[in-house]
Amino acid sequence: MLVSLRRGYSNLVTSGGQLVLLLIGFQTESYVGMFACVALMVPLSLFAWTSAWRRARAVADTPTSKVASAAQGYVELIGSGRPLAGAPLISPVSQLPCLWYRYKIERKTSDNKWVLEDKGESDASFILEDGTGECVVDPEGAEMLVTKKDSWIQDDRRYTQWLLIERQTLYVLGQFATRGSVDLDMNVAEDVKLLLSEWKTRTGELLERFDLDRNGQIDLREWELARAQARREVVANHRELRASAELHVMHLPGDGRLYLISDMNPDSLASRYRLWSWFHIAVFFGALIALPFLWGMEGGF
Repeated sequence: MLVSLRRGYSNLVTSGGQLVLLLIGFQTESYVGMFACVALMVPLSLFAWTSAWRRARAVADTPTSKVASAAQGYVELIGSGRPLAGAPLISPVSQLPCLWYRYKIERKTSDNKWVLEDKGESDASFILEDGTGECVVDPEGAEMLVTKKDSWIQDDRRYTQWLLIERQTLYVLGQFATRGSVDLDMNVAEDVKLLLSEWKTRTGELLERFDLDRNGQIDLREWELARAQARREVVANHRELRASAELHVMHLPGDGRLYLISDMNPDSLASRYRLWSWFHIAVFFGALIALPFLWGMEGGF
């Protein structure tokens, strides 16, 4: 069962709202009340259709990137997950290791109704790796669509949990940023100058490496060779520094676009969103058709 976690899957939320409006309308036992509830379903369904369609297009239209070559900005990544610090999280209700969890605990009352007693959700980051690199995924603010759901009853408690587990294939759509290397102030020309100055202080080593004619002096041609070698070493050093300092992160986009984390593949996700959009547009037109009928039932009230 596909569920909405954290910010809430607006399609499920609005569908629940549509159902509540229908129930309220029937309970009013009047055409006026039913007319008002159906009238409220029109904008609600239109909003839900727009939301679902935008999600479907975001998933379908965003190409999958690789961590090592992903552009800074809004991207889609697919890879396997693992804990950030090596040790996995532990689900508080089942004690199972995981990358992310959400749970709820319900208690059965004397009249056989289940009431919420406790709930929780992890906010720890985890790693997505795709063979080209690693990216830290921050779940804060993400829409979590997770299919792994477990539920069981123990005594008078009902436990339900959703888990992302290690090495599971993950889909993440959100804001990709590389931190660390972009902040390093590295000037190749300046560093080449500093390296050559250092070499000059070690005359013996400088002559051994670049005095090709062994005349005890570094002529203009040999100095250009030394300068070229210094540049190669500086560039290689900068490359190593950038590689070691890079920290790729996926996080909530600041412009309000969809931030989605799921254990489903993008084709299935896009299909799900399209189905929801079709459902909501059907409800929208159904409500529009029903309004004139309800209006006429009581002679325009």
